[in-house]
Amino acid sequence: MKKSFFMVLIFLAGSVLQISRAQNTVSAVKNHGALHVSGNKILDQHGKQPQLKGISLSWSIWEGKKYYNPDVISWLVSDFKANIIRVSMAVEPDDGYLRNPDGQKKLVYSVVDQAIKDGVYVLIDWHDHNAERNLEQSMVFFTEMAKKYSGVPNVIYEIWNEPATQSWAVIKAYSNELIKLIRKYDPVNLIVVGSPRWDQDVDVAAADPIAGFNNIAYSFHFYASDNNHQEGLRLKGEAAMQKGLALIVTEWGVGESNGNGEFNHERTARWIDWMEKHQLSWANWNLTDRKETTALLQPGAPVNGGWTEGQLTEAGIYIRKELIRSNK
Repeated sequence: MKKSFFMVLIFLAGSVLQISRAQNTVSAVKNHGALHVSGNKILDQHGKQPQLKGISLSWSIWEGKKYYNPDVISWLVSDFKANIIRVSMAVEPDDGYLRNPDGQKKLVYSVVDQAIKDGVYVLIDWHDHNAERNLEQSMVFFTEMAKKYSGVPNVIYEIWNEPATQSWAVIKAYSNELIKLIRKYDPVNLIVVGSPRWDQDVDVAAADPIAGFNNIAYSFHFYASDNNHQEGLRLKGEAAMQKGLALIVTEWGVGESNGNGEFNHERTARWIDWMEKHQLSWANWNLTDRKETTALLQPGAPVNGGWTEGQLTEAGIYIRKELIRSNK
């Protein structure tokens, strides 16, 4: 009788532990709710500044495409402890949205919907360097996204991944059109705007910010080991925040700006400390098994998650440990 009683207790304890783990995987949106911008900060439903940390999927083409599936999203949430996922939908390259809109939207929906089920935030990223020349197509895409996800607190719209050589005037004009369109269907969800020179010149945007809309943040990108992405770039970010911009690091990598090169641990730690200091949310680039410094997976890593440490790269091991440390 005593043995049976203790077996029941063990079973109940295990059930409670399983429930607790399941709740942890949905805690981000449950705890923070809808995000909103106040001054130069992104705040949650309690008026506090959450620091979300997670993973950017790679381009939704090439080697990264095969990881656009619900199992991978759930693994990133449960094992990596990511609480924000970035969906980097390719636009201009072959098989991207311009040539294959239905195929790309199918990929986007499969991972966005799973992120919502798993209770984490998800960036819908128009992954384009020349969005101003694809305005009509981006308007069609974001009309569909805003209609489908209006008011869903998990969803964040990133309307231009990385402007390359365009002026802030061009970026601002494009952004105004997209924001106005999205706000017709979704009046509240966070919208992220790009800035000149691959989302580095946020200080330029801060000198002439977008006005007349609520809940607008600005993306800030860096590659931690790159010689050109050091103290001067951090000062640009600080200048933008001092002028009132709310920043979110929608993409950063441990390597250099080409995705490859050195992985300098000291420089990477300095950038992580800087983001911690300013409570900036971030998504690390990138989930792919391509042979490059910033790739999180070794070539041939399973396409449905469940990765062992041996199937992670040096970057993958580092970022997973960082996410577990801070998001547990």
